[in-house]
Amino acid sequence: MSLTILLFYTGKGGAARRFAEEMERRGIAAKIRAEDGNERYEYFFPAEDGETVLLIDKWRDPAALAAHHASPMMREIAALREKYDLHMAVERLRPAEDGGDDEKFIRK
Repeated sequence: MSLTILLFYTGKGGAARRFAEEMERRGIAAKIRAEDGNERYEYFFPAEDGETVLLIDKWRDPAALAAHHASPMMREIAALREKYDLHMAVERLRPAEDGGDDEKFIRK
């Protein structure tokens, strides 16, 4: 079962955006995307909040996420969070059991 985690990074003076840009520039995000079990790792910038960055982080299963959390890369990420003085909020999403009725609202 896939796990999708929404991480909201918030800072001041554009720090969250600079954090995401440095993650990309230094290749850390690319390394995470290449990890076994990573299915998605993308940053988004909310239109109404210039001080927050949303990371969508999706993993094949809990074991893949645990391996990521145990990797040396987490120290690099933690150091960057400290550098930019970021605060975080986290939400974990679960897939709908029955698929829901979303299809009638989706334009393809």
